[in-house]
Amino acid sequence: MTEPKPPANAAGPAGATKASPSAATKPVASGGTSSRRFGWDRGALARRVTALPTPVKWLLIALFVVFLYALPLLEIPIISTPDTDFGAVLFTVASYVLVALGLNIVLGYAGLLDLGYVGFYAVGAYTVAVLGSFQAHLSWWMLIPLAVIFSTISGLLLGAPTLRVRGDYLAIVTLGFGEIIRLTALNTEWLGAAKGITQVPRPPSVEWFEIPHLQWDGFTAFIDLGDTTKFLFFGVADQAPYYWLALTVIFLVLGADRMLRRSRVGRAWEATREDEDAAELMGVPTFRFKLLAFACGAFIGGLSGALFASRQGFINPESFQLILSILFVAAVVVGGAGNIYGVTLGAIVVGYLPERFRGFEEWRLLVFGVALILLANFRPQGLLPPRRAKRAIAADEQLEALEEGTARV
Repeated sequence: MTEPKPPANAAGPAGATKASPSAATKPVASGGTSSRRFGWDRGALARRVTALPTPVKWLLIALFVVFLYALPLLEIPIISTPDTDFGAVLFTVASYVLVALGLNIVLGYAGLLDLGYVGFYAVGAYTVAVLGSFQAHLSWWMLIPLAVIFSTISGLLLGAPTLRVRGDYLAIVTLGFGEIIRLTALNTEWLGAAKGITQVPRPPSVEWFEIPHLQWDGFTAFIDLGDTTKFLFFGVADQAPYYWLALTVIFLVLGADRMLRRSRVGRAWEATREDEDAAELMGVPTFRFKLLAFACGAFIGGLSGALFASRQGFINPESFQLILSILFVAAVVVGGAGNIYGVTLGAIVVGYLPERFRGFEEWRLLVFGVALILLANFRPQGLLPPRRAKRAIAADEQLEALEEGTARV
């Protein structure tokens, strides 16, 4: 004869009452409390996009890419910069995005705080300038590979002795590296010293055809045949071709980043970031992968610096001050370290908004500081945190809900 089952609310061995399933095991929505706080579900849009047919998604992606390339020609009044050349602003934003993608590998994937990232940026720029016009006259197609090679070597030379330390000590060492590069360029005549280097070679031009811009009269747009851009003509007056070049490089870096993140290397970086000691005990050679992260970040940083020097035509040590490195870190932190879309958004915020509201130049730093304080309090994981951060927040909220349900009973 089988014993009858005790009722659900019967007391256990310790005399405690068993919690009801509705109170203790009620699942928590994936959006979490932070989503309900603002009255919207953060994952609703992502789920709708994912549910679309594959051809529709590819069509939307293609249209968005075409829109990005057409931005300097459209000159939409809401987003264009009336006080500054819009093409030049777009190139600045693109260079920030490229740098943020490189720094995200170091800071977001591997968890290494690098405050001297501007040093790699300077190495790439000075390689193009010194070997292109000052000490030699190499072709631009040779200068770009040399720039990324020298910047990668500098990343290896910096990381090999310094990645033995962690945390604040690593931040201080990398901060010193950025200043050493700037001061070396400032005090070395072979590198142009304080006067800088002029006539930096530009990318080779191909004058195929001209593309007219749009002009706006209120909300009405018309084609202005008097304002055109020469396709792939890298001159001084029109900055749109430089933006197209930087945007193409960004798409290539995004593809490589996606493959790295989903590979064994990406998993090793994530394990190292979460718990380096545990990763080492599990057989992950953490030092080797941290050094690889430094080299990859230096590669992208040097590439961005090379594009900057090619577009600028003139560089000097004042172009690579410490504040620039701080802005690079801010772009990654503001957007959401570890999320490529987040760091892209953060770089756009840091690079675009100061140029869009140049009329408030005296208040830009104050507004930026207030924005960082608000972000630290209300969005500590960034504007677009990575999925792992969302999962951690959801797990914490579910655990809290379980504890509260048990406490109520």
